[in-house]
Amino acid sequence: MAIPGKTPDPAPEAADRLGADLDRYDVAILRELQQEARLSNAELASRIGLSAAPTWRRVRWLEEQGYITGYRAELDRRRIGLGVLAFVRIDADRNTAAATRSLEEAIRRLPEVISCHYISGSGTFELQVTATDLDAFSRFALDTLLNLPHVKDLHTSFSLGEVKSGGALPLAHLRVAGR
Repeated sequence: MAIPGKTPDPAPEAADRLGADLDRYDVAILRELQQEARLSNAELASRIGLSAAPTWRRVRWLEEQGYITGYRAELDRRRIGLGVLAFVRIDADRNTAAATRSLEEAIRRLPEVISCHYISGSGTFELQVTATDLDAFSRFALDTLLNLPHVKDLHTSFSLGEVKSGGALPLAHLRVAGR
């Protein structure tokens, strides 16, 4: 149920309206599913104080409206042999729209890249990259990242320890409406 490709950021004036259609039950559903996406509909309904049928309809509506974009298992990267997490800033050799789109498409195809952001300031993209070890990361950087279209330079930092990962999004800012 994930939305493929890039989802554009909302216009600033639309940001004030985001979440305006949500009521307390919708927010409670979002909060509960962020904590435990494998809840049965009956358990979710019990936790939020609604019966099963309206809870199911609300979950479907939240999915259809794009509030819920998918479900997935969170894996411990170290347990599956991905001991290295690198933060890689890519400097592009040119920043035309076509060059940027070409680089974005190439980055999306790399499973080692678990997150990519178009950034302000120094650099063009900030990536999170996983690898089994430093040698594997080095090979990936030299053989793959530096050979992507329009890449001029890489700047890499390595995670020395994870403080917080896979956190739920805060919901307290949502204005509750009477849907």
